[in-house]
Amino acid sequence: MKKVIHTDDAPKAIGTYSQAVLADKFLFISGQIGLDPVTMELVEGFEEETIQVFRNISAICEEAGCSINDVIKFNVLLTDLSNFQKVNEIMEKVLEKPYPARAAYEVSALPKNSSIEIESIAYKE
Repeated sequence: MKKVIHTDDAPKAIGTYSQAVLADKFLFISGQIGLDPVTMELVEGFEEETIQVFRNISAICEEAGCSINDVIKFNVLLTDLSNFQKVNEIMEKVLEKPYPARAAYEVSALPKNSSIEIESIAYKE
């Protein structure tokens, strides 16, 4: 079973992709940047962007009937890897233990000049 997931509580897709796709018990969430879903503008500041990214991921998870704590893998893309520790600090506030698997990469640029993008995979019991 494959089902496209969409919520108005997360930014609409800015390209040819879905916010998320539920395939059996796995929820594949497209990369989220710090866009405010109402204004479709990037929030200001790295910390605020990161918090907004997690809000967006959480909203998509909730629309699919799970929570951000059901995420089993995050792929974090940063335009400046020196922000890695700040991401860790925010994740500690947003997520419950045990934490999901994760990879982090520095990239030269992200959509809309974002500083961070996070792609996620959740497992829905």
